[in-house]
Amino acid sequence: MKDDDNGTAPGPAHDGCGTPGASPTGPARRPAAPGPAAPRPGRPAAHAPAAHAAPGTRARTQGADADADAYGRGGAGTALGAGAGGRTRGGRRGAGRLRGWGGVAAMAVACGLTAALTLVPLSRGDIGPARVSGAGSVLPAKADTCRDPEASLPPSTADGPAVAAIKARGKLIVGVDQNSYRWGYRDPATGRLEGFDIDLARAIAQDLLGSPDAVVFRAIPTNQRIAALENGTVDLVVRTMTINCKRIRQVAFSTAYFQAGQQVLAPEDSPVTGYDSSLKGKRVCSAEGSTAYEALERQSFGAVFRDRHEDSPQDEDVHTVPNQLDCLVRLQMGEVDAVVTDNALAAGQAAQDPAVTLKGRPFTTEYYGVAAKLGNDDLVRRVNQVLVDYRKGPWTKAYDRWLRTVLPGISGPPAPKYRTN
Repeated sequence: MKDDDNGTAPGPAHDGCGTPGASPTGPARRPAAPGPAAPRPGRPAAHAPAAHAAPGTRARTQGADADADAYGRGGAGTALGAGAGGRTRGGRRGAGRLRGWGGVAAMAVACGLTAALTLVPLSRGDIGPARVSGAGSVLPAKADTCRDPEASLPPSTADGPAVAAIKARGKLIVGVDQNSYRWGYRDPATGRLEGFDIDLARAIAQDLLGSPDAVVFRAIPTNQRIAALENGTVDLVVRTMTINCKRIRQVAFSTAYFQAGQQVLAPEDSPVTGYDSSLKGKRVCSAEGSTAYEALERQSFGAVFRDRHEDSPQDEDVHTVPNQLDCLVRLQMGEVDAVVTDNALAAGQAAQDPAVTLKGRPFTTEYYGVAAKLGNDDLVRRVNQVLVDYRKGPWTKAYDRWLRTVLPGISGPPAPKYRTN
């Protein structure tokens, strides 16, 4: 697993692309005339704009120094993962064509196809695995007794074995996303990780270690967040992770720091109207291990949402992908008709690509929490104490900076809920 110490690894020069998950400025301007035809999948170098690495760095491709391979499948070390021209688990390359959405979409795909070359993956440092498991009293909740999964341990400033181990190491190791615009993404101009989740991770590091830069970020795919905690790769996961009854049996969550909901993302001119019967026969993409995929398992409305060789070495990674952003690439290339994901993430993607929009209303209510390994009670309590102070001002400052323009109308963070037993 490759690390990013302080999120300040050298980054590539800005290539002018409104790269999903990377652009600090939002969507590219719509050209007056349609943009160039999309590159042939599998041959991005011959057709896409050339990638430019910053002085002193070299362009890196997925599979060569990309940290995603530490977790098997996934594109965590690139902006678009395997979604655009990258080889999927079965060796298959994308075969879809760009929809006729006009210049913005064409530009988005062209830029996306070079993302693996223009984003520097997280670099390995000397920080070892986050072995901080303590002797806490958190026990997995039984599914039949789960009534309020958002209720967490009461806050505390007391140190325990997990906090002590982090202090002894001198660095907090946090699993994050580097591909979700406005949540966790790498600014291509500075190489620095930024976003709403990144600000929160830095606030936790400030409280624990006295500096917002005393943190090592490790990019992890959506479907490996829990594994990264269980095997001690990270201390915490701050990565738009929904708290629910299933997950609290696997990891320990802080109190909720953001409210979201599942929603459908589709082209503006699509006949899809939302999470309803308009999905019948449509190809729908979601991230593996996500609550969106679980929702489709419960009710798909006749949509095609599984790959033909799902969960096998020949998995096509078209309808279910390791990282949520890969779904946007599939949508732009016409390989799927719609995406189901958190509206909080989809809003950022819609802001980058005016050819897509949120459809219908959110059909779930979900809450994001900071995740820790089961048993690390002292760390969970300490994070909850950080959130007590964070809700008093820093939360609103981060919301105003990163999310207000794409998710307006949110008055504040969710109120905390604490366990009484």
